[in-house]
Amino acid sequence: MAMTKSQILDYMAKKTGLTKKQAGLFINEFVKLAYKEAKKSFVIPGLGKLVLVQRKARQGRNPKTGEVITIPAKKVVKFRVAKQAKDAILVNKA
Repeated sequence: MAMTKSQILDYMAKKTGLTKKQAGLFINEFVKLAYKEAKKSFVIPGLGKLVLVQRKARQGRNPKTGEVITIPAKKVVKFRVAKQAKDAILVNKA
């Protein structure tokens, strides 16, 4: 089960010696910075990076009717996981 925001703040406060409020402020500011800088790509060393990618227009199908439709070009945000994170998480590669 995933950690809640409160559990994350509690963990970070204990590890850094900050209060939960200070840890929360740090995390909120870090997230705001990531949102702001994602347009240029935002790297979190050892974890990965946020990048803005331009998707091309393409043909698709309406699954209900089978009608061919054009899906317009758009920008999307992607997170690319760093090799270091993959190696740490996927320790038992078969």
